[in-house]
Amino acid sequence: MSSPEPLSTSSTHWNARLWGVLLTVSTVIGLDALDVSMVGVALPSIRADLNLSTSALQWVVSGYVLGYGGLLLLGGRAADLLGRRRVFLVAVTVFAFASLLGGLVDNGALLIASRFVKGLAAAFTAPAALSIITTTFHEGPARNRAISIFAVFGASGYSAGLVFSGLLTEVGWRWTFLLPVPIALAALAFGYRLVPSYRPDRGRGGYDLPGAVTGAAGSLLLVFAVVEAPQVGWAAPRTLISFVVAAALLTAFVLIERRSPHPLLRLGILRSGPLARANLGGALFFGAYIGFQFVVMLYLQSVLGWSALQTALGFLPAALIVAFGSPRIEPLIDRIGTPRTILAGVVAHVAAYALFLRVDEHSGYAGSVLPSMILLGIGFTLAFSSLNIQATTGISDDEQGLAGGLLNTSLQVGGAIGLAVVTAVLTANGGEDASAANLLTGLRPALSVVTGIAVVGLLIAISGVVRRRRAEEPAETAYELV
Repeated sequence: MSSPEPLSTSSTHWNARLWGVLLTVSTVIGLDALDVSMVGVALPSIRADLNLSTSALQWVVSGYVLGYGGLLLLGGRAADLLGRRRVFLVAVTVFAFASLLGGLVDNGALLIASRFVKGLAAAFTAPAALSIITTTFHEGPARNRAISIFAVFGASGYSAGLVFSGLLTEVGWRWTFLLPVPIALAALAFGYRLVPSYRPDRGRGGYDLPGAVTGAAGSLLLVFAVVEAPQVGWAAPRTLISFVVAAALLTAFVLIERRSPHPLLRLGILRSGPLARANLGGALFFGAYIGFQFVVMLYLQSVLGWSALQTALGFLPAALIVAFGSPRIEPLIDRIGTPRTILAGVVAHVAAYALFLRVDEHSGYAGSVLPSMILLGIGFTLAFSSLNIQATTGISDDEQGLAGGLLNTSLQVGGAIGLAVVTAVLTANGGEDASAANLLTGLRPALSVVTGIAVVGLLIAISGVVRRRRAEEPAETAYELV
């Protein structure tokens, strides 16, 4: 590959151009988070207006996840091979168009289709944005600081989305889809002016078309099977056939990658223990949270009778903690390392989910909901930046897009599986009817599953700390002998 962007720096003192690049790509990640949080609050209004069942409503979320999780690996590699700036700008343009379409449609199928297209665009913007940062700022304090700011924008976008969605849903849920359009267009304009070009060395590489086709098709079909299974049945012929075909496609993908001179996914990258733990732990971390958010949004509005604005404000403390805490987390990560900060974040989430198991139809916000929201904010502050740093540390510049794509794929597939499983448990115990009584019946089993997923993630985080400690022991012993 050719050398990275000329703006690359290891210093933590940045000029206006560097800040412009960082803020532009971070805005797009904030836009992704803004979109997710606004749709979550608007779900009950969308269901009432379009007459959707709980399973169909899930697809408003899962349609986005299908496009996002199914094509992230391809998106990450495309950024490395085609140029990060080019991929970033094209994908932001598609994202803006899909947002506009979502605000204008008048039936559930078209709304879900627009969400899929938007997820597809995000599958290319997210890894391109992260790889622009990781190749512009050298590994170490400068990159850690940049990624922490990157995470702040995600949290700020989420918190802003909660407030805006509460306000906009009171006027009409369509406005929650239209708001991202001008933001995306502004990011597109600044990206065109500020993000430097990256021209990969075409002499060394080629395009792994068979790998791209089998990998994308296998990933899409796997995510589709997972999110569709709660509605059609996990043992239904369609579900089983989808899983079998997805497994065959992904097996073919692995075989192609082993033989390809220019693989889409260099399998050797998976031998990195920190990267593997970041991906597996991130999938469980995000899967538990997405399932939790879906259940709690329905609980607050359908059981407690909260308005969309009240629901948005109910989640706001968690987002504000992340927004104000993430800029200050980089010194802690530098001091104690990513494995320990990830572990602390996962512990906070497990406690948040366990505490929420106490809620019923008479629960108050201060005593039952707020403690979990505070713990969620603390957990995200500690873990999210750390997962991004751990997944990209030690990876060469020409594979930063791939590493970012892998992590985001894990997050989105984990979210899809978590949401599908939690929705299946919720509907199996409470039925498709979203009445308060039925939701309460399915609430506790669904929250128990969320807590169980988080506990498995806790075990992964503990293993990372143990391995880090073992790696440090020889150096400490040698020091003591001296």
